[in-house]
Amino acid sequence: MNLDQQQWWEEAQQDSNAVLLDVRTPEEWDQGIIPGAINIDYYKGQGFIDEVSQLDKSKTYYVYCRSGVRSANACSIMNELGFEKANNLLGGISQWSGPVVAAE
Repeated sequence: MNLDQQQWWEEAQQDSNAVLLDVRTPEEWDQGIIPGAINIDYYKGQGFIDEVSQLDKSKTYYVYCRSGVRSANACSIMNELGFEKANNLLGGISQWSGPVVAAE
């Protein structure tokens, strides 16, 4: 599901089952992340699918990238893999006005 910034962030904050998933490259990740995010690089191809497949399908995923394109594709892949709750951040982190922290 595509969500605007406010809806995406509010739902993620209120959802005790939420996982923030950053699908950008390691280089992009190093430029700053939305607090609490984990990273699986979408450009890993099959490696991305393999890593995502290991995630808990009972969780709700809030997915973002730089502009919203990779994360939308990632959500589609996740849905095909049996994830029922994958939410895409429209506009990605490039249009994000919420908190950003240094990657750890």
